[in-house]
Amino acid sequence: MKPEQLAALIGYRLEQASETLREAEILLNESALRGAINRAYYAMFYAVLALLATKRIGTSKHSAIIGAFDREFVKTGVFARELSRSLHLAFDRRQTHDYGEMIQVDRQTAEETLAGAKTFVLNVETYLRSIEHLTQQMADFAEE
Repeated sequence: MKPEQLAALIGYRLEQASETLREAEILLNESALRGAINRAYYAMFYAVLALLATKRIGTSKHSAIIGAFDREFVKTGVFARELSRSLHLAFDRRQTHDYGEMIQVDRQTAEETLAGAKTFVLNVETYLRSIEHLTQQMADFAEE
């Protein structure tokens, strides 16, 4: 994949993450709590896809994506373990509330999941901007 294609893919995934966070907020405001949890998790999922694109890692399985995030970005110290816990928790909540039978959703759980997703996506965006800036500086230096 060419650098400009990679940049476009990362931008697309980050836009998906932002849009999905907005959807989660709308759903929460409308007391559609199950949907808010679902969309909060998916915002994180899209952010991880953006990260994994930088490593040329792709998979469609959620467990593999979460595992790759932990292996490539948490165990290496790029991101704090707290972000991993937040991602795992959001995944578990999404699974429970999407597929569990007769599971009641409470507002506090939905609010916590959305707050965790916002923090997660912000951290990923900040990191990706920093490496993009570094990459641009290196390219500028190479041209001199």
